[in-house]
This record gives sequence, structure tokens and C-alpha cells, in this order.
Amino acid sequence: MEKYSLFVLLAFLSEIIGTVSGFGSSILFVPVASLFFDFKTVLGITAVFHVFSNLSKITLFRQGINKEIALKLGVPAVAFVLLGAWLTTFLPTRPLQLMMNVGLVILSVYLAINFNKTIKQSNGNLYIGGAASGFLAGLTGTGGAVRGITLAAFGLPKAVFIATSALIDLGVDSSRAAVYVSNGYFKTEYLFLIPFLIGISIAGSYIGKLILARTSEKVFKYIVLVVIIGISTVEAVRALI
Repeated sequence: MEKYSLFVLLAFLSEIIGTVSGFGSSILFVPVASLFFDFKTVLGITAVFHVFSNLSKITLFRQGINKEIALKLGVPAVAFVLLGAWLTTFLPTRPLQLMMNVGLVILSVYLAINFNKTIKQSNGNLYIGGAASGFLAGLTGTGGAVRGITLAAFGLPKAVFIATSALIDLGVDSSRAAVYVSNGYFKTEYLFLIPFLIGISIAGSYIGKLILARTSEKVFKYIVLVVIIGISTVEAVRALI
């Protein structure tokens, strides 16, 4: 039980930081959950958790949704998340886990170095960003950073950024959750976690919203990137041993 108490606490912190950073909690939640569960269980729990998480953010930031960007980024994301999730049923787990953590380290370092760098504002980049974020979310459990980079190019206000990202992520997570659950990734023995995940998603998103109104977003983005680099490096080393 102590194991699950620590997991719930870290998941709660992931939700708060994910809301404040704008990347979504999966970029931190996935490596954290990997400390407690096997890779496929992590995928299942992450997808189910983020359905609740995204519903909470959409409710709290609903006035900020940009429907045009959500559609152009979201449709390819949902299509490619199904492909990525389907591939997890065939590809071996250990290489996927290693790839996920090495990828997170590289991406986190890149984001830290190029913090204010954005990509060109175009429909093409929305489609590419959506497809890439969806595919990574389905295959490795997290694609929020790719989606964040894409959305950052449009200079969206915080509320619009978070609400639009959450709406896209809801479609992505609902789709991959169906694939993961149907393939047994979310085991019945973990059903007791669902009430905790719902509570975490609501409370964490709400506290994140309060912090966003009072604190610089830039500071928290650097914090989450440093934490991700540390956790992902440890997990990548563990996958090699």
C-alpha cells in the first residue's frame, strides 16, 4: 500500500506541473509510473488517467478552446495514435521502454536549450505535429511535448494553449485507451486506482490553474524539464541493465 500511496502523490504532482507547464502531465507521469509498473501497464494507466485529466482541464479552461487549431492538429493525432497503440501489441517491451526514455531525455534537453524557439505557423506543421504527437503517444505513452512545440508556434495565451491541447489530448487518450484496455494493458487489479486518478486529475488541474494565475510559467517549464531528464536517464539506464 505504501507503494501506491507514493504513486498517487507523484501522480498528483505530475498533474499540477503538467497543467502549469502546458505540456500535459504525461511527459512526467509516464516516467514516474514506470518506477512502479511494467511498461504496458504504464501505457494503460496513463491513457485512462489522462481521459479524466483532459476533461478536468477542458472544464476549467473551456473558454480558451481554439476549435480550428484543435481540428487540424487533433484529427491526425487521433489517426496516428491508433497506429502507435496497435504497434505496441507486436513490438517487444524492453526496446520500447528504452526508446521512450532516451527520447524524453533528448527532447527535454532540446526544449531546455531552445526554450523560446518556435516552428513556422502553417497548416502543414499542424498536421505533422499532430501526427507525430499522436504516434508517440500511442507507442511510448507521451506525445505532449511535440504537441506543445507545435502549439507554441502560434503564440497562444496560456488558457487557449492548455484548453486546446487538452481537447486534442482527450481524443488521443480516448482512442489509445480503447486499444490498451482491449488488449489487457489496464489490469482489473488496478481498477481501485480509478477513483484516485479522478480525484488527482480534478484537484491537480485546479491547483495548476491557481498557480498559473500567480507564477511565471517559464520557471515551471524549466523545473519539469530538469525532472524529466533525471527520471528518464535513470529509467534508460535501468532498461539497459
